[in-house]
Amino acid sequence: MVQDTYYLNNGYPMPKIGLGVYKITDEEMETAVETAIETGYRAFDTAYFYGNEQALGRALKQSGVDREDLFITSKLWNDYQGYEQTLTYFEKSLENLGTDYLDLYLIHWPCEADELFIESYKALEQLYHDGKIRAIGVCNFKPHHLERLMAETDVTPAVNQIECHPYFNQQETQDFCDKHDIAVTAWMPLMRNRGLLDHPTVVNIAERYGKTPAQIVLRWHLAHNRIIIPKSKTPERIRENFDILDFNLELTDIAEIDSLDQGARQGKDPDEVRIGTLK
Repeated sequence: MVQDTYYLNNGYPMPKIGLGVYKITDEEMETAVETAIETGYRAFDTAYFYGNEQALGRALKQSGVDREDLFITSKLWNDYQGYEQTLTYFEKSLENLGTDYLDLYLIHWPCEADELFIESYKALEQLYHDGKIRAIGVCNFKPHHLERLMAETDVTPAVNQIECHPYFNQQETQDFCDKHDIAVTAWMPLMRNRGLLDHPTVVNIAERYGKTPAQIVLRWHLAHNRIIIPKSKTPERIRENFDILDFNLELTDIAEIDSLDQGARQGKDPDEVRIGTLK
């Protein structure tokens, strides 16, 4: 069976399954987190941009789980890139979450045309060396962004969080990250159910395993050694998304799902995102 922990390139342990809280409102957060904790989740992925760090922090405190048993990820928003602003907004995230350190802190988008992601990452390196972050990384970085980052900074990113699902499997980026020991975290791992879970290939495989289509796709991600952060506010779905560690997919089934790739990106192309373009 698949192990439930991924050891990052600095040796720090990260759960392979976390709860993404994008667009979970303050009113929904307590129930979502309570259900997740009861189910076994210990990793939670938020961002300053989501506007719900405070709600997540409160819900995690109310859960009664010790801070050292949690893995909290947040992200630096585009509009706050730059060395000093990175330091400032990292502290805002800490305050929002009610913690004195983060397990993982990520640059949300490269925004390469704005020429700030290198100095922003150097601020992350400083925070990492100061012990305020256990691991640092990036989101939505393509290989050419990563190549430049690694050439101009000292700490190889521990994580690259990217859009990834069977219709857009990002094989080139996955291969690059595998080569350089950068963990890939898949956001939108179920493609927000835009038809993927109704695909006959996925449905047929799910029927053979006695699992749901969502569980099959999430287990496919784990078979490719990715970390997953499926978002849900529905208790049944939160439990369903976690219940995937008791079976393995056959190689032929993994290959069948691999063959669904269409290069069908659902989100923004990172090369086109600039500071101030996403709200």
